[in-house]
Amino acid sequence: MPKQNRVTPWSEIIATSARGTLMGNRGCLHDSQQQIRRLYQGKRWIICKLQFKNRWRAVMSPKLYTELFFLDEATALAAGHRPCAECSREQFDYFRILWAQANPRLAKSRKPAAPFIDNVLHRERIAGADKKITYEAPLSQLPNGSFIALSSNAQCYLVFDGNLLAWSPDGYTQKLLRPNDLVVQVLTPKAVVRTLALGYRPAIHPSAYAPSAKNGE
Repeated sequence: MPKQNRVTPWSEIIATSARGTLMGNRGCLHDSQQQIRRLYQGKRWIICKLQFKNRWRAVMSPKLYTELFFLDEATALAAGHRPCAECSREQFDYFRILWAQANPRLAKSRKPAAPFIDNVLHRERIAGADKKITYEAPLSQLPNGSFIALSSNAQCYLVFDGNLLAWSPDGYTQKLLRPNDLVVQVLTPKAVVRTLALGYRPAIHPSAYAPSAKNGE
C-alpha cells in the first residue's frame, strides 16, 4: 500500500506507487499510523535531494518530519516549495538571487534569507482553510516551468517550449500545442513565476522530452 506522501502541483498530498525525483518537507504532517493529518506545519516548505551525505531516513518515522516527494522541481515550485538551503545550497543561492531580482519590492535585499522567502511564498500559496491560491493570467505571458489549469478540474499542465504538458504522478503524458490567446488559472505562485520569467530553469522530469501526441491525437 503506497504511503500518502507525493505532492501534486495543486499542493495536495496523494498516495501513489509512482516514484519522485526529489524529496522535501513541510514539517511533521503524519500521525503514529503514518496517516496525513495536516497540509503543513510551519512556513518552511523545501525541496531536497533524494541523496545527501549518505544520510538515510525511515519514511514517516514517529514525530519526525514527513518526507514528501515530487515528480520534478517545476512541480514542487508550483506547489509552493523552494530549494533547500542545506542539501541544495548552490541551487538555493541561485534561486534567491533571481527571486530577489524578479521581486525587488518584496525582497528588499539582494540575497534574502530563507525565512523571508518562506513568508512571502506562504502568503502566495495558501489561503484560509488551507485552500491553494491560484490566479488568472494570459497564457502568452507565462514562462517555461509554470503550471496552469485550463478549467476547474484537477488536470494541470506544465508550460514547456511552446506546448502544454499534462501532469501525472508518473510523468508528463499528453502534449498540447500552446494556445496563447487564452487566460488560464495559474498554480505556480506569482513571485516564483516572475523568477522563472527572469531565467530560473527548474529541473523537469525526463518524460517532458519524450515524443508525445499533440492536440490529443
